Amino acid sequence: MKYIRSIFKTVKQESPILYYIVLILFTGGLLCIPAMFIDNREIMGINAWVKPFKFFVSTAIYTLTVGFLITFYPFSNLKKHIIRNLVSWTMLLEMVIVTYQAGRGVQSHFNFSSEFNGALFGVMGILVAINVVVMVFFAFETIRLKLKLAKAIQYAILLGWLITIFGSWVGGQMIAQMSHNVGIPDGGEGLPLLNWSTIAGDLRVAHFFGLHSIQIVPLFAWILHKKWAERTNVHVYIISIFALVFASFIFYTFYQASQGLPFMRM
Repeated sequence: MKYIRSIFKTVKQESPILYYIVLILFTGGLLCIPAMFIDNREIMGINAWVKPFKFFVSTAIYTLTVGFLITFYPFSNLKKHIIRNLVSWTMLLEMVIVTYQAGRGVQSHFNFSSEFNGALFGVMGILVAINVVVMVFFAFETIRLKLKLAKAIQYAILLGWLITIFGSWVGGQMIAQMSHNVGIPDGGEGLPLLNWSTIAGDLRVAHFFGLHSIQIVPLFAWILHKKWAERTNVHVYIISIFALVFASFIFYTFYQASQGLPFMRM
């Protein structure tokens, strides 16, 4: 818990704006919980507030991650300010749209039922594209620069960005087919809360694990570095194996979904 508090403290000191946007996003997620019990409307077979809840939590974690990781990059204050504002404000705006559509009781994604709904989905696509460009930029700079971190952890951050970019590409595949299910229309039976299809392929599985690689792989490297004092090349070797196994799992879930097979049957 003290490490989490340390991350929040660092982010607040470096960028109060990003810090408070993260708090807004987490608060939005918390408010979705009572909304699920108060509002019994459903969208695509699940409560209207389940999707905003998931998105609020996920975007809050991602925004906080960017706000923390950027402190280790030797960027100018201006460059850091631009990147932090790009990420935090685009994430917040996306959540405003997702929440607004949930409040209206309509889909936020893949919704072209009217020009207005289509325009909102188009705006979200632009916001996502901006963040993908930022991810690619981070990956490139992680290769080019020396971060204020142990080499093994910097290597893990690079792998995390690369896998996250793949996760974003999976999101692009969902946009290309205008659905997240493969084999059936969106909706139907799914895992509790996550709502990943239990009867057909669902690209959201690979998308989810891919996007959160930027937390999972560096966290593994940080724990390894903290708990086991060893030569850098040994850490790099172990991190490589972990990242390869994790990336293989993500690719498997993508292949599984593309074949119309569910991640789990219930």
